Amino acid sequence: MNSVILQAGARYLAALLLLFSIHMLLRGHNEPGGGFIGGLIGATGFVIYSLACGVGEARAALRVAPEAVAAIGLALALLAGLLPLFLGLPLFTGLWPFLGTGPDGGKGLPVSSVLLFDIGVYLVVLGSVLTLVLLLEDEGERND
Repeated sequence: MNSVILQAGARYLAALLLLFSIHMLLRGHNEPGGGFIGGLIGATGFVIYSLACGVGEARAALRVAPEAVAAIGLALALLAGLLPLFLGLPLFTGLWPFLGTGPDGGKGLPVSSVLLFDIGVYLVVLGSVLTLVLLLEDEGERND
């Protein structure tokens, strides 16, 4: 597309959608949201950018092949699910280890394996949607 207005607006809209997708990812454990909807919103930002600026620029902005993003996400989700087995707990048991120590010398920042799983789902959804959409758009550009 050759619209300068659309190209300029798409850059800001894509950045806003990516920021909002991370917000949805992080709030998803206790409130509506999570990795799936966050990944869809993030993919929407890249899709809008690719429609306005072209597939080549969208792939350059992503910096990593979408297939690799999906594979990394799948590995993270698998790790989060299998990690409890190494501790003698059932599969997909939530773990909350503490990182570091708190300011008063107590427990530090709690990090959950559920968040690791959500990040994995986010990356799988983002990578798979972008793989499909960018391939379809690339095919459409070649046929024009």
